[in-house]
Amino acid sequence: MDAIRCQGLSRRYGPVEALKPLDLSVPAGSVFGFLGRNGAGKTTTIRLLTGLARPTTGTAWVAGVEVTSDNRAARENFGYLPEEPAFYTWMTPREFLDYAGRLYSLDPAARRQRAEELLALAGLAGAASRRIGGFSRGMRQRLGLAQALIHRPPVLFLDEPTSALDPAGRRNVLDLIGQLRGQTTIFLSSHILDDVERVCDTVGVIHEGQLLLVAGRDELLARYTSNAVVLEFDEASQPLLDGFAGRLQTLPWVANVTTEANSLRLAVNDVNQGKQALLPLVVAEGLVLNRYEWLRPTLEEVFLEETARDEVIE
Repeated sequence: MDAIRCQGLSRRYGPVEALKPLDLSVPAGSVFGFLGRNGAGKTTTIRLLTGLARPTTGTAWVAGVEVTSDNRAARENFGYLPEEPAFYTWMTPREFLDYAGRLYSLDPAARRQRAEELLALAGLAGAASRRIGGFSRGMRQRLGLAQALIHRPPVLFLDEPTSALDPAGRRNVLDLIGQLRGQTTIFLSSHILDDVERVCDTVGVIHEGQLLLVAGRDELLARYTSNAVVLEFDEASQPLLDGFAGRLQTLPWVANVTTEANSLRLAVNDVNQGKQALLPLVVAEGLVLNRYEWLRPTLEEVFLEETARDEVIE
């Protein structure tokens, strides 16, 4: 079952095509990373999916309910955290969550119980009686996540949830998102590739308003074969490494060898030949190997390659 589905969804602002016709399906229960540079169309897409903007063309459904026909009932099916959430700063987190629960017509007992659950989940139980005006950016983001979850929505939209946070704030917010895995479908837009790689299981890449690809994170990374391998040796082998590196450099399938302390990094011209020949060579040299790893590409490398390919095509 698809938690989110779009057919030909687009948005034009005068001569600017902010989102080209988008066909997209997001499976229920997934953590979907919508990856793109600033201005790529991520926020426009979320505004269309949450009913905050009307599409120029196309239709979208969230949790099986159409969201592009001004259907107010559709809003019960999702929670939304904008990039810069706004709060009544004189309220406490407990008061704010109670207020959010009233907007969804939760009864008093349900509001109190849900607020306490979410304060604990967001790591704000100890600050539940403090004024929001004194909160850090990271604390506000976690409170924003809590309010988006107040009515137990099946789908959660997060627009750049870690933007402008310091490393500690980013880690806390990403940990919270990880805890939600399996409880709700998460649509997370971001230009921070490390964050998407860390928490998302499915990735979509958007560039200049056009969706370039959608794939599982591991499947996507597996498409791009790395031509680099790292060998780390026992300290007793270190005196022999320079000679071994020199002999490797003469082989036709080796492009480059770099030595650092007790390790070698090889770039190869032929990955298959390298995988067949390298370990027997190590054994023949009598070296003690502690680590042998063919490096997997990062999501950043995949993203740059895909967007560069799109620019060349254009």
